[in-house]
Amino acid sequence: MDFDEIQDAKFKQMTEAPVPRLISRLAVPTIVSMLITSIYNMADTYFVSQIGTSASAAVGIVFSLMAIIQAVGFTLGMGSGNLVSRMLGQKDRETALRAASVGFFTALGVGVLIAVSGLLFIDQLVRLLGATDTIYPYAKDYAQYILIGAPYMTASFVLNTQLRSQGSAFFAMIGITAGGVLNIALDPIFIFGFGMGIGGAAIATNLSQLISFCILMFYSLGMRGNLPISIKHFKPSRALCSEIVRVGIPSFYRQGLASLSAVLLNVYAGPFGDAAIAAMTIVSRVMMFIGSALIGFGQGFQPVCGFNYGAKRYDRVLEAFWFCLKVALAALAALAVIFFLGAPSVMSLFRKGDMEVIQIGSLAMRLQCLLLPATGWVIMTNMLLQSIGDGRNASILAMSRQGLFFVPVIMALPPIIGILGVQLCQPAADICTLCLSLFIGTRKLRELASLRDAQGKTA
Repeated sequence: MDFDEIQDAKFKQMTEAPVPRLISRLAVPTIVSMLITSIYNMADTYFVSQIGTSASAAVGIVFSLMAIIQAVGFTLGMGSGNLVSRMLGQKDRETALRAASVGFFTALGVGVLIAVSGLLFIDQLVRLLGATDTIYPYAKDYAQYILIGAPYMTASFVLNTQLRSQGSAFFAMIGITAGGVLNIALDPIFIFGFGMGIGGAAIATNLSQLISFCILMFYSLGMRGNLPISIKHFKPSRALCSEIVRVGIPSFYRQGLASLSAVLLNVYAGPFGDAAIAAMTIVSRVMMFIGSALIGFGQGFQPVCGFNYGAKRYDRVLEAFWFCLKVALAALAALAVIFFLGAPSVMSLFRKGDMEVIQIGSLAMRLQCLLLPATGWVIMTNMLLQSIGDGRNASILAMSRQGLFFVPVIMALPPIIGILGVQLCQPAADICTLCLSLFIGTRKLRELASLRDAQGKTA
């Protein structure tokens, strides 16, 4: 089949195939990708933690920097990717081609700016991220290598999202999984085999990310019916860029505020010692691993939602949302029980014998597990809003968990109740976010139901 025939077949599949089967087919590769990504993030934490508590805490410090890189990639990736899926749903392939290329080349350019500016001011940057005197040398060593890879890391997030938005989740999975497996294999080789310490972990991450980028780029050059990224399609216009930013900005708020919250968490945990920073770093990575499967499942929902919203199949948009929500709630409830009961054992995997880290981290993990099922509604609602182009409400919800609620809580609780305030800040923010998302989400679902009913009457 030629390119147009493949695109027509994709359109038919996305708008006519049974929703549960279609989402599952798209979600499985994305879940695998997300889990592999989380596993290699945890592998960094695990192997680096063997160096010492301060080195382990340094991973948490630099995580804030990586969140900034991800924020740019996800913003341009989600913005251009959602536009691609909606345009393909409307069969406007020319606009879809332009959106894909504008998103990619813009990400590449912004990644270069991050790398150059970060390397020029690396000392100030590491201190700003919350490094103490004992953590500082490890954090600087790790951060400088991460900055070198910022351009292709940023572009990789865009390519990955765009492939999924076209219904090519399998090819996106290949790129991410290959890099993740390589990272896990290279970590111990560079850290211990070559004696490079924490810098070796960063180099391993850089090399694996570069391999991922090359694979994703291969599939984004028109291979297997995917939209070809090309400089000739790089035709930015005010309207196109505004739409990419409008739809993608919730991802920037979400990831950017995740970076800010990580910095604040390090700053407010710092007075309680490196053990507190290390413990909260480990808990953050573990909770990201738990949430990654949900996010992967939700990302299987997004192209289905975008295609069908563009094709005005509101019945399928609603069916997809409720199917994903039911699966998410059941899975998260099961995971919450498992990790609540096994919290001390999980913490021991990273810092065996360090009872202070284990004690602080176990309570923090258990408190977050209590609210874990609620995040199913929050994340699925946010993905629905972003996929249908409701950037305003998606942005409000994206800012809430790590920004509107987390920031005042982390600034208020630790000075009053000490380390317990650090451990309680995320659950407290999650309760507030759930209340807000219930209000926004139910209103939007009623609007979609009205459009579905009105369409049914005129059919």
